[in-house]
Amino acid sequence: MTDMAQYFEIHPDNPQPRLIRRAVEILQRGGVIVWPTDSSYALACRIDDKKALERIRRIRQLGEKHQFSLVCRDLAQVGQFVRLSNEAHRLIKALTPGPYTFILKATHEVPRRLQHPSRKTIGIRIPDHPVAQALLAALDEPLFSTTLILPGEETALADPYEIRQRLEKQVDLILDAGIVPYEPTTVIDLTGGVPEIRREGKGYERLEALLR
Repeated sequence: MTDMAQYFEIHPDNPQPRLIRRAVEILQRGGVIVWPTDSSYALACRIDDKKALERIRRIRQLGEKHQFSLVCRDLAQVGQFVRLSNEAHRLIKALTPGPYTFILKATHEVPRRLQHPSRKTIGIRIPDHPVAQALLAALDEPLFSTTLILPGEETALADPYEIRQRLEKQVDLILDAGIVPYEPTTVIDLTGGVPEIRREGKGYERLEALLR
């Protein structure tokens, strides 16, 4: 969209509505944004925006088999995009919003390019971050999102100033909500009969207590 990213210093607990509205406008025009979640900074775009998605693939150098995530506002929105058993519904309700990625079978509402090519699954997130929640509510649709881990690195960028230095010519907006330390989400596969822990991450103790 532009040669240089816009850069908004946004309050991490009480995000300014006018900045949220401007972020929504940038997304609706096909923008790629950097935004804060409860586990890291991440890249995001609208789920039906193929060009923006390809830009994110290029920034992160992602292969065809990368498991993408849909970031949703709430459980009601999740139900449009995945098949939910009663047990999966109860578990997601108990854990969200929070730092969890749930692997579920995608419905036909999910573009095939976002699904795992062989398993037809999608990762689902409902993050517990005021900026993410405000943006999702204002946009009124889920976002495709992936952790901001650049090629050759093992952790996500946590400092918005560094993000600006490295990505200001590759993205359209950076939402600076201060330092967001990288803590990988706990990943739970709900495609089978029993929840399967794929990765122990942030919030794992809470999940473990629930599953006892």
